[in-house]
Amino acid sequence: MTMNYYYITGTGKGIGKALALHLLEDKENYVVGLSRNNAIKHERFEFIRVDLNHFDELNMFQFIDIRDADKIVLINNAGMIGQINHVGSIDNVSIYNTFMVNSIAPAILMNNFIKAYRNYSLEKIVLTISSGAGRHAIESWAAYCASKAAIDMFSLVADVEQKILSAGYPFKIFSVAPGIVDTQMQTQIRNTDKSNFSSVDKFIDYKNNKQLSSPEKTAELLCKILQNPDKYDEVLLDVREI
Repeated sequence: MTMNYYYITGTGKGIGKALALHLLEDKENYVVGLSRNNAIKHERFEFIRVDLNHFDELNMFQFIDIRDADKIVLINNAGMIGQINHVGSIDNVSIYNTFMVNSIAPAILMNNFIKAYRNYSLEKIVLTISSGAGRHAIESWAAYCASKAAIDMFSLVADVEQKILSAGYPFKIFSVAPGIVDTQMQTQIRNTDKSNFSSVDKFIDYKNNKQLSSPEKTAELLCKILQNPDKYDEVLLDVREI
């Protein structure tokens, strides 16, 4: 039986874990989780420990030769907001780590994924979890906003190249804002001091008013894109609009 292969970063928690579990409900799917911690045990799940903050560790990871696939997908899910504070008061290590996880790591993985599978005649998708913050400036989120904007543009350029260079079986490229999801990142935002982030009360209200989407619901919406990629012509998407 041929299989659909999914590489997903950040499967230890949140959206990444929910995505992996949702995909594993289909017996034709095989999931490779790239993460620092493993939270899933399943016969069609393979865990590979990768810390996206460490270039050498990331660079050692190689996409394997797969000959029994119907579809191969890379989901760049892992992300971090970093230190929430104003420019001029941010720790420089936090800026470096935020760009590494949100921009550099997914760019390297996308580059290597396309290199590994560009001659494969099958369905190939790269879906990166971006953010609406990459498309709108938000006080105290400079590194997060900028790093998500960077991976949006990297995805847009990759898509342009696929339309020019790939005949027959190009990669479909998506960069998707997942909405406001009830994850550890939201907890970090709500726990930020108001002197560092003046809009913190708004995010506390999102939680109190049950306006946060669950990781499981977000995973279902993302899978709609993965299951019907030809329905979506745009690279930059928002799950709230699909």
